[in-house]
Amino acid sequence: MLTSLKSLLQSIVDYAGLFPPAQLSLAEAVSIYDQAQASSHRWMLDRFVIPAPRLPELLEALATLADRQSSSPWSLSVILSPNWAAELVQLQTINSLVAATSPPQIAIKAWEIAPLPPTEIPQVCQCLPPGIPAFFEIPFQAGLEVYIDALRQTRTAAKLRTGGMTQAAFPDSSQLSQRILTLAEAQIPFKATAGLHHPLPSKSPLTDQANSPIANMHGFLNVALLAAFANQQQISVEEAIALLEVSTIEQFDFTDTQVTWHDRALTVTEMMHTRQQFFHSFGSCSFQDPLTDLHTLGLL
Repeated sequence: MLTSLKSLLQSIVDYAGLFPPAQLSLAEAVSIYDQAQASSHRWMLDRFVIPAPRLPELLEALATLADRQSSSPWSLSVILSPNWAAELVQLQTINSLVAATSPPQIAIKAWEIAPLPPTEIPQVCQCLPPGIPAFFEIPFQAGLEVYIDALRQTRTAAKLRTGGMTQAAFPDSSQLSQRILTLAEAQIPFKATAGLHHPLPSKSPLTDQANSPIANMHGFLNVALLAAFANQQQISVEEAIALLEVSTIEQFDFTDTQVTWHDRALTVTEMMHTRQQFFHSFGSCSFQDPLTDLHTLGLL
């Protein structure tokens, strides 16, 4: 394993098997995440993504999970809907159940909040427990500046939707690069979600069905590298768009000390700093698909 690749992809996948296109049952998603935590590639895995109303189901599933692979509490990223106030009230009961369990089965490590008016962001933050990062989804059709002001004020992070179940749900390279560059300039951390099924850009089916429509998908390697270059303030808009559209692994050179693209380079330290301070993770409904593709590219 090359140190530069591991620095770029450490704990990068938030497992979202409950969501489309996989849309697994809770039992299936729990089993897959449990097995992934015991695999040799667990270093790429981070939190289990779950909507707040389904937390009681998760606790029941974990209580009955046979041969659980890890005794540590599961790290969760909990999604709050526009009905966030009621969901946070319900969470008080769930927190009491968790506190009464020894050892605790879950630990909320992040909040993800569905799109809200930017004026509502401070209200949500006042009600959230302190010390847990919160990622507020910013729709691509919305203006970014007013959201940046709200995120700066509350010292919270952004969530960018990089795909979905239709081609229209995927931002183009210009839209996505502009968002990442603007967030980097404003020093607003972010996570991505949806559509980053493969390491490199591709025209891929939206589902596993035989008649599935095809979409132009972004690559998670490209997004992670762009975030790192943007975090170092060393890439133009034109270069950012070009980087997002690199579709062959030969254009990148990963070594134990750095990764290069054309005449630009990122050190291991720079990539680690980016992942810690700027680009936190991306949500994926599959953990195996990214691994399979990285193996195919000869990176794992």
